[in-house]
Amino acid sequence: MGFLSRFFSNDIGIDLGTANTLVFVKGEGIVLNEPSIVARQAATKKVIAVGTEAKEMVGRENSEIQIIRPLKDGVIADFEVTEEMIRYFIRKVQKNKLFVRPKIVVSVPSGSTEVEKRAVRNSCERVGAREVYLVSEPMAAAIGIGLPVEQAIGSMVIDVGGGTTEIAVIALSGIVEHESLRVAGDAMDQALIDWMRKKYNLLIGARGAEILKWQIGSAMLLDSEEEAPVRGRDMVAGIPKTLQVGSLEIREALSDPVAQIVAGVRRVLERTPPELAADILDRGMVLSGGGGKMQGLKERLIEGTSLPTFVDSEDPLSAVVRGNAKILEEFERYRKVLF
Repeated sequence: MGFLSRFFSNDIGIDLGTANTLVFVKGEGIVLNEPSIVARQAATKKVIAVGTEAKEMVGRENSEIQIIRPLKDGVIADFEVTEEMIRYFIRKVQKNKLFVRPKIVVSVPSGSTEVEKRAVRNSCERVGAREVYLVSEPMAAAIGIGLPVEQAIGSMVIDVGGGTTEIAVIALSGIVEHESLRVAGDAMDQALIDWMRKKYNLLIGARGAEILKWQIGSAMLLDSEEEAPVRGRDMVAGIPKTLQVGSLEIREALSDPVAQIVAGVRRVLERTPPELAADILDRGMVLSGGGGKMQGLKERLIEGTSLPTFVDSEDPLSAVVRGNAKILEEFERYRKVLF
């Protein structure tokens, strides 16, 4: 049965993110990129939608529907719902295969505790995995970007996700220094929600804040400042309202989480051994993750560290799952980075 399981199933790499889950299937490529959201009936707990379909319901659900984000700050907050979500995604990518016992490589934040790692492993095992291997997110991102993680050369990765920002210095197949900040895309969205409430008495939802962040959000001055409409509920009048807000205001609202990310990068650099610091000075730092695409973040890091900084040229959002893919394709080569 073990032989048949290997023959009929394709190995899977999963970037189990707070905001999005990406899945790679060996031999097929990245086959899934959907929000890490589950909708279920409040009374029966029956799952009614997962991923993109569930996200369409966010902010529009009635009292009979629960919208759940089972991962918080990069780790599992609801074990049962996480298993349902992983099971749904695996079945979706495996389609109608007779024997579905894949080997799975899953990325986890570098600051995960043993309990959190065990939770991820157990969730994958219970949905039918043959073998489960874990890899830290910054290591997977570095491999996905194509950095020489096995060599005696210092490489630095800053992976800005939904729940966490992973900062790591890597050399000789190991993480030399790292910091896992629970400040990332979700914290930026919350900062915008708080800002609109305090300044304009306007209550907006997480989805509206996310849209606003990508429309005109930035970490540095823009060549030309922009404006965008924001819709919400006036907290004084209690009625729907639309406002025009400028990128200058949004940048001010985002300044605190951005400053925390820059400070985290500086702390890691301060702890980095001199030889590896010299490598980073020569080679620079690489930004990945969905948050790495924010306007001006690269320039803000250059200003805050005086070091060359680059954004993953292929696709920052998929860097981690591409790393999982390379690990599956050259498993013996990268076995040292797994746990």
